[in-house]
Amino acid sequence: MPTLGMGELLVVLVIVMLVFGASRLPQIGEGLGKAIRNLKRGLNTDDDIDVTPADKQVAKSSSAKSVVEDAEVVNKN
Repeated sequence: MPTLGMGELLVVLVIVMLVFGASRLPQIGEGLGKAIRNLKRGLNTDDDIDVTPADKQVAKSSSAKSVVEDAEVVNKN
């Protein structure tokens, strides 16, 4: 597969400028940068989704239950 030289890159840049306009190029570059950054961050972090079947999951602590029991119920009339 041939590599792109400086001349080919300039032709591609001119075509992109004609299609999107010079004012949109910074926005497109920023969007691509954010997308690449988020992709790298997503590949480097652990998955937060637990796919363990419900019958094999370990019971969670009851600290959240005690907080709910201490909550006050407010009725709106």
